[in-house]
Amino acid sequence: MKNLISILLLLPLVACSSTPSKSELDAEVKRLCAIDGGIKVYETVKLPPEKYNELLDKFGRLRIPRQSEAEVTDEYYDECDKHYYRQGNPEMSRTHCRIIRRSDGKVLGELVIYGRGGGDMLGPWHDSSFLCPEPANIPNFESSIFVKGE
Repeated sequence: MKNLISILLLLPLVACSSTPSKSELDAEVKRLCAIDGGIKVYETVKLPPEKYNELLDKFGRLRIPRQSEAEVTDEYYDECDKHYYRQGNPEMSRTHCRIIRRSDGKVLGELVIYGRGGGDMLGPWHDSSFLCPEPANIPNFESSIFVKGE
């Protein structure tokens, strides 16, 4: 009976030992982010004031429709992919967004964000997360590409 109890107590420890820690995943997120994370702008677009204002949301931020929500008349759309390096708890992913001009299919800019979620002790709280680059440290992706003309 003692052996059975010992085995049952050891199983969760063995299962957890094969999972990368939060700090290991955070280090990997930082490493990958240093390679290609952040915003890259290939072309800026000057929009007439009325067109620029049409793209503003209620908070005054520029918003380009997602490809799945874009209408045929939308000149630009946003296309995003998410790749999971690790799923479960903890998870690690790479989100890659592109703003594309419909008329010629040209990518005007890209945004790459790496992230880790979870890996915390179980409890009634939300899991922690780590993003690189931090959203507070990067400007609005759309306003990096679209500027208000005169």
